[in-house]
Amino acid sequence: MIKTVDKERGLDVAAIRQQFPILNREVKGKALVYFDNAATAQKPQVVIDALINYYTDYNANVHRGIHTLAEEATMAFERTRDTAQQFINAESREEIIYTRGTTEGINLVAYAWGRQNIKAGDEIIVSTIEHHSNIVPWQMLCEEKGARLRVIPVDRNGELIMDEFEKLLSSKTKLVAIGHASNALGTINPVIQIIDAAHRVGAIVLVDGAQSTVHLDIDVKEMDCDFFAFSSHKLYGPTGIGILYGKRRLLEAMPPFQGGGEMIKEVTFEKTTYNDLPYKFEAGTPNIADTIAFKAALDFVNEVGKEKIRRHEEQLLGYATEHLEQISGLRIIGKAKEKVSVISFVVDGLHPQDIGILLDNRGIAVRTGHHCAEPCMRFFEIPGTVRASFAMYNTKEEIDELIIGLQKAIKMLA
Repeated sequence: MIKTVDKERGLDVAAIRQQFPILNREVKGKALVYFDNAATAQKPQVVIDALINYYTDYNANVHRGIHTLAEEATMAFERTRDTAQQFINAESREEIIYTRGTTEGINLVAYAWGRQNIKAGDEIIVSTIEHHSNIVPWQMLCEEKGARLRVIPVDRNGELIMDEFEKLLSSKTKLVAIGHASNALGTINPVIQIIDAAHRVGAIVLVDGAQSTVHLDIDVKEMDCDFFAFSSHKLYGPTGIGILYGKRRLLEAMPPFQGGGEMIKEVTFEKTTYNDLPYKFEAGTPNIADTIAFKAALDFVNEVGKEKIRRHEEQLLGYATEHLEQISGLRIIGKAKEKVSVISFVVDGLHPQDIGILLDNRGIAVRTGHHCAEPCMRFFEIPGTVRASFAMYNTKEEIDELIIGLQKAIKMLA
């Protein structure tokens, strides 16, 4: 049971923080302030316990085994699939494919759907503010097939210019690959509008949900996306496990991504018959422990409540924005009207890495650099930013520490 208390329909953040052991540690003699949640979120005790329990109580390979440990492991492994299906409101559990994370999910689609459907002269559309993981696989596919990569421009607020997107769409457009929320800026993109427009020209849409799934309610049926990929580790779960959702008709028509055990029904030297969904795309021994623990993370988020989490994070984002804007020489990069709890900024004359090092000396963990979004940084004509990203366990008092740390860092580096 998660020890949280509803105070005026809000979160008891102190009670939530008690569920995350790492938040008790110190860094360089200071209490840890963890603002790198867009890179990976910390793990609650229930997730850590789920990992330990698997290895302690029923460690075994999944599927096909008839002994007790194998059956227990298989049931726990498959329960995560059911929970993930419900978490994003997929039509069926067969549409939930286990991957190593968002990156592998995107690559799976690029390989298995893309190499079967993209031809010379076709066009794939991405946006200026995509993560490299939603650019490079499509570049590779375009280079191989003689297709063309088109790019949706953004304005100085970091918002997509939708009129320009509409101009890019044509009968040549076969795929639109769009991030639901920008990891570098926090911008929430209008994915339903994008999906509707893409479908009107016969294109399919992949949504990169790495940064959105932890913050926003996800309903893939309402969204009507064709593919949706997300990762466990940004959802308070373990690393090395993620989900690719795909519409069943598309998944059934796609060839396997990898060959090996589990993804087959029958193998002879003359011919192999592939397994049914979802196992056709899950070759080899999977990441069993982390997959099982991912369910604990999803249950944790569900029990705390996404709406409460979102309201709390919006308050943190607003509070941080207000106070950062008061610092002389500091400029926030990305001022979209709709954002997840990510804030990127630069300080005139100072390198983001230098700021990050000085903040770390005060126990404050932020991310610095281009955030795997170099085209985005080039658009804003900067080498990178300092990025602070907030989660359910962060507080306004921690933001105060960030502000104090920044002021001292600026003074020291000036």
